[in-house]
Amino acid sequence: MPASGRLVRLSAVALGLVACGGGAAPGPAPEPAPVAIAAEPVDSTPARVDTVTVRDAALDQRLNRLELQLLEKDAQIDQLQGQLEEARLEVVRAMAKLRTLATRAEAASAMAEAEVAVQGLGTRRGVAELTTARRLLEQGQQEFTRENYGGALYLANSAKAIAVGARGRGDARAGVRGEVAFAAPVRMEATGRTNVRAAPGTDAAVLFVVERGDDVQALAYAGDWMRVSDAQGRSGWMIRARLARVGAGEGSR
Repeated sequence: MPASGRLVRLSAVALGLVACGGGAAPGPAPEPAPVAIAAEPVDSTPARVDTVTVRDAALDQRLNRLELQLLEKDAQIDQLQGQLEEARLEVVRAMAKLRTLATRAEAASAMAEAEVAVQGLGTRRGVAELTTARRLLEQGQQEFTRENYGGALYLANSAKAIAVGARGRGDARAGVRGEVAFAAPVRMEATGRTNVRAAPGTDAAVLFVVERGDDVQALAYAGDWMRVSDAQGRSGWMIRARLARVGAGEGSR
């Protein structure tokens, strides 16, 4: 075969191969490179919380009424305190005129007991009755100097009663569970021989015993028990059923 014919033939074959290659399916496209996404900064500042105060109009009115009632009661107490002081002085003046049967020895003994009771309040801060007790004791000493032994005896006993009541309330401030203190001592008497215990409950230790008719001052209560103090300054707990208001007759047993 001539050389020119061979070249033409090879060229035709090459063109055919190129044509076949151009019709083949393309290969898969390469995957794109991952794109790095920067993380958003986290705000560590605590979120602000808006608080809304809701007021109860009815409750506000009730509080206002109670405040007014408290002011009224305080005014009444001040007025009664003044009347009590005037009545006490009137009793002392009457005793000075009558020259009662109280002796110098009795008055001196009562004054000494009252002074001990009042001095016992000297280390107790915030005892409101301390000023009153001291004033009564000074008035009693003045009446004793005037030889009004009945008036001195009366004032000394009044000062002692105030001091004893204040000391009992001071002891009651430690309190027991559920204890509620009275605003002022309540004079009561035992309706029978009764144990006075160290705490509310029949299993508490017996501190001392009161007899039927003995006067005590009720200082607080817890359930069916009352904290009391006697004329000697002792304090403890008595069952409520064994106490009665002075002058109210016998209580329930």
